[in-house]
Amino acid sequence: MDVKKAIQERRALRLLEPFEVTEELILDLAESASLAPSCFNNQPWRFIFTYDKELLKELFTALTPRNNWAFVSPLIVTVFTKYELDCQIKGRDYALFDTGIAVGLMLLRATELELIAHPIAGYDEEKVKKILNIPEDMQVIALIIFGKKAEKLSTLLSDEQKERELKRPERLPIEKFVFINKYTEK
Repeated sequence: MDVKKAIQERRALRLLEPFEVTEELILDLAESASLAPSCFNNQPWRFIFTYDKELLKELFTALTPRNNWAFVSPLIVTVFTKYELDCQIKGRDYALFDTGIAVGLMLLRATELELIAHPIAGYDEEKVKKILNIPEDMQVIALIIFGKKAEKLSTLLSDEQKERELKRPERLPIEKFVFINKYTEK
């Protein structure tokens, strides 16, 4: 698969089925993320790949009720960092930006492997930290829910979620967010 195809096919779907998680897969996804650029090559990203069934059950309790579709996932990646792990130049903190690039590469690799990788923000950060033993000074940025694409709509999804599964959400028109040479009001 070429990169453009992976970009076009990547979707944060909720229609998931379990799949077999292997250490080889974890290393593959981690290596893809590790190749992301970062300020002075600081590599501020941290990931916990959770696939132990009992630990996953516990982690599911940290999700908001609207994320109950994730309970079939055999793998959740917790993304975290702290500002001190990366550049802080003239009031600009790069840790979140650089970690986001690494996550993007992981998502594209997952797409290439025909997996769904759905980042979520609906979780209790303190509970996630406690369950996974993440130090208090770290910031949990996202959880990425992994699965294979399911063929039929799940009864766990709301009507709104079902509708969003069937077609890609609208994207902003290019002219809304791209400016040529300098910023202008639109």
